[in-house]
Amino acid sequence: MSTSPTGTSPAPASAGTTQMAELAPDESPYFNRELSWLQFNQRVLAEARNEAYPLLERLRFLSISGSNLDEFMMIRVAGLVGQVQRGLDTPSIDGRSPSQQLAAIREKLAALSAMQQEIWRSLRSGLAEADIHVADEERLSPAAHKWLKNFFLNEILPIITPQALDPAHPFPFVQNEGLGLLFTLTRNATGEQLIEMVLIPSALPRFVRVPDEVTGAGTGGGGALYISIARLIQRYAEALFPGFTVEGDGLFRVLRDSDIEIAEEAEDLVRTFRSAIQRRRRGQVIQLEIDEDFDPKAEALLLDQLGINEAALIKTDGIIGVDGLAEIVREDRPDLKFDAYSPRFPERIREHDGDAFSAIREKDIVVHHPYESFEVVVDFLRQAAADPDVVAIKQTLYRAGSQSAVINALIEAAEAGKSVTAVVELKARFDEEQNLHWAGKLERAGVQVIYGFTDWKPHAKVAMVVRREGDGFRTYCHLGTGNYHPVTARVYTDLSFFTADPKLGRDVAKMFNFVTGYVEPHALERIHIAPIDLREEIYARIDNEIANAQGGKPAAIWMKCNQLTDEGVIDRLYAASNAGVQVELVVRGICCLRPGIAGLSENIRVKSIIGRFLEHSRIYAFANGHPLPSTHAAVFIASADMMSRNLDRRVEALIPILNRTVHDQVLQQVLLANMLDSEQSWWLHPDGSYTRVETEPGARAFNCHRYFMTNPSLSGRGGALEAGAVPKLTLRRGAAA
Repeated sequence: MSTSPTGTSPAPASAGTTQMAELAPDESPYFNRELSWLQFNQRVLAEARNEAYPLLERLRFLSISGSNLDEFMMIRVAGLVGQVQRGLDTPSIDGRSPSQQLAAIREKLAALSAMQQEIWRSLRSGLAEADIHVADEERLSPAAHKWLKNFFLNEILPIITPQALDPAHPFPFVQNEGLGLLFTLTRNATGEQLIEMVLIPSALPRFVRVPDEVTGAGTGGGGALYISIARLIQRYAEALFPGFTVEGDGLFRVLRDSDIEIAEEAEDLVRTFRSAIQRRRRGQVIQLEIDEDFDPKAEALLLDQLGINEAALIKTDGIIGVDGLAEIVREDRPDLKFDAYSPRFPERIREHDGDAFSAIREKDIVVHHPYESFEVVVDFLRQAAADPDVVAIKQTLYRAGSQSAVINALIEAAEAGKSVTAVVELKARFDEEQNLHWAGKLERAGVQVIYGFTDWKPHAKVAMVVRREGDGFRTYCHLGTGNYHPVTARVYTDLSFFTADPKLGRDVAKMFNFVTGYVEPHALERIHIAPIDLREEIYARIDNEIANAQGGKPAAIWMKCNQLTDEGVIDRLYAASNAGVQVELVVRGICCLRPGIAGLSENIRVKSIIGRFLEHSRIYAFANGHPLPSTHAAVFIASADMMSRNLDRRVEALIPILNRTVHDQVLQQVLLANMLDSEQSWWLHPDGSYTRVETEPGARAFNCHRYFMTNPSLSGRGGALEAGAVPKLTLRRGAAA
């Protein structure tokens, strides 16, 4: 493959860079889902080692790897532990029992944890050279020591509560993600020994920053200085335990089972979820993380009182709770971060004086986030709220964030007398509480709030606006690949598709009736909906490529998604490979498909893109009898990944892109750029390992994120694209499609 965005030919790695292997008789044709996820997090962690990135951005990747790993433990590992405890032996896609998966996971976790600490030590040293000092006791001048002690006495001591651990005091509850300290003390008057626990309230930050006026930062002084709250408590423990001598102390952290299971017979979803969120905080302990030099007696006490064995114990000689490093990333040092990027507002709408409806009526529009502003989505809803001709708005809300302009727009519409319906998904993991809050606020404003199905999650990203025009009504739709979340829209790559196509409008209305009233849609004209017919459409498209290959026509499949785990889809892709269909997959995270196996997947390549932005859009393209990429290809965007849960247990939308301009923008810009990327890409090999893509000799690397930051080319740029104002991407003649 090759590109010519600037008249040169920077080609990514050739097809020969992927390995080819044979499947052993006892070897599974699928990768294990959990181990594949750990491979993904290892790729995230590798970005923290990427010396091409600024220091604080590398620290951000390290903290992300920590929060990712926490969620994995609280959900995936917790689920496997529960299966083992209940005696369930259901095998995974690769044939492993839950206990076998846990054993393999524990081994990988130990290596990942060690890697995190190694990277942290390196970054901490680099940050110190850049005058950002973290937990550096040698930097504590008398002035800093005085300030920290006063801060402890005035801001920390009144909040924390020491508790003796003895028969008279029951062992305190340690909440999920809770941090605590155990102190071994000797009473000075009697020599009596006891153990005290101090739980660190979650409301406290993980680190305290000594003010610049104390350190002299910015005046040639000591730079930024951070001390962890835990270390602060340890340092001034004598003020907490007067009359005692501190013999030893140790920090620990607890992770609990955080999955929420809702019985199908639940009568009141809101009440059930409020109760389930409370139970989450008291879930079974899945992991205990402690200092490496933790007192053995205190360690035994923790294991006993928390009811866990050593398999759930991780000892570290570094930082506990890697995710907490995100607080330091906020340090105001632009020189240690990526250059600031401001997304462009869609030009088509500007040309219509900000009138989104007028722009959409003229022609379908696609917007590429985060390169193009999410404000266009918010403005679409704001305009609908203020427009006297708009009579109804319907919206799905999966994750809306803590400060959502989308919610405010819906409230404004309801208060203006519009008929507003919001489908709020309560089962959006870790956003359940926030969504309950928004649901209550929407209802109080007069919005009709629907909670969807008990056993299916409405995951489709859809909004529709019905507007009175002339003698009738016109429906305007927004269909996206990402959530209505203004914060994640600045870092997730997603597509927003705006259309006034009457057929799409009728389909979207039927989808809402399905979610709100269980009215199963019939005679859909454009959209395919999970769990009704989305899987069948994907199968049919793959089968069509197989038939074309067998008939001697060009046959190829390009897919971009976040996860690929569904056995049925994988088997269909294996069949396509065996028929000679060229399959190119960009799968950011979990991939259970094993590429490069002779007689199974020799025509399939898989790569993952990890970079400044989180790849999140789902795009599916099928050659349709012509070489990819071409105007004849069948192109879809979707809210769904190729996972069983998305295809069978969620309400998802698969949207065909039929407008020629939008079709070319999605296929020949967005998807092709992902296929061509070589600077941020990793090849998946037959053994499950990943290696970075290597650029061909004599060519320069191509970075799809940088390309779109410097050449935003969607949302009404079709004319400019055809005129050559926007550099085009091309495939090198003879390269694999």
